[in-house]
Amino acid sequence: MSKRKLNRQQRWRIEKIQAERAARATRLDEKDGEKLAAGEYGPEQPGRVVAHFGRTLDVRPEDGDEAVRCHLRANLEGLVTGDRVIWRGRQDAEGAIVEGVVVARGERDSVLERPDARGQLKPVAANIDQILIVFAVEPEPHPNLIDRYLVAAEATGIAPVLVLNKIDLLPEGGGELLALLQRYEALGYPVVTTTTEREDGLDALHARLAERTSVFVGQSGVGKSSLIGRLLPDEELRIGALSKDSRKGTRKGTHTTTTARLYTLPSAEGAELIDSPGIREFGLGHLDEQQVAEGFIEFRDLLGHCRFRDCRHRQEPGCALLEALERGKVHPERFASYRRILDSLEQ
Repeated sequence: MSKRKLNRQQRWRIEKIQAERAARATRLDEKDGEKLAAGEYGPEQPGRVVAHFGRTLDVRPEDGDEAVRCHLRANLEGLVTGDRVIWRGRQDAEGAIVEGVVVARGERDSVLERPDARGQLKPVAANIDQILIVFAVEPEPHPNLIDRYLVAAEATGIAPVLVLNKIDLLPEGGGELLALLQRYEALGYPVVTTTTEREDGLDALHARLAERTSVFVGQSGVGKSSLIGRLLPDEELRIGALSKDSRKGTRKGTHTTTTARLYTLPSAEGAELIDSPGIREFGLGHLDEQQVAEGFIEFRDLLGHCRFRDCRHRQEPGCALLEALERGKVHPERFASYRRILDSLEQ
């Protein structure tokens, strides 16, 4: 689809707004520079970004619980929730820190990116230890949907964890869904089961969250908001009620959080959660064929061993993936998922 062309007046308005924003940022940076030079800000100290509002950040000190509203120096761009930073605070007459300024960003262990409206990858959160892919007994998950989330997670380099929610709805013995989970466990993926209907229904999840920074992803209706609501009972995360879609016969959930924020979880030692709608769901449109193939972890030792260097793993002779499929080393459903994902990207 071609991009909409802007007329002269629209271009002028956009340029004017951008110039005004740049001028405001410059003035604010000059004031911060003057305050820093005058010694109004205290010594440098480490902290972590817990929320981001344009050029304003909420930074949680390393040795404290209360976040401090901080400005961002003009030479620092692209900070996101979860970033580790160096900041300086300004105190009032009573010695309480009333504001701060971020002067440096630390190294990132990991970064979660999403394509913007122009298709360019932009960071949305940093220093994440694991991506928890939530699916549920109801709505019944399709293996291809799980595989799509796994491929997206693998592309970030952040460890994925599968979370099966609403296990109180499982049939006796677990049924086909339990067999599906065992297949993913055999590939090496951690699997956690949860329910909000039992008092001990989140014990395994608490253990998995401890000492890690996590994000939750998953389709609508699987209970992400309910899980987060249980993990953060004091936060005002409004949970949309399930509603029946009369046309499709499905049940969907909604959420209303609007900005990425880092939360400390009270129920698990050292556990933190970064949550926002922009993180909860992400797609594959920015990936190429090679990245998709590498997102299937059982393919990795096979890639590069086909007879032809440009093998697309369809019907080519000497294809290492096809040979592994015939020998039973690759599950037919996983290979079918791989083909469906590639076909969807070509549409």
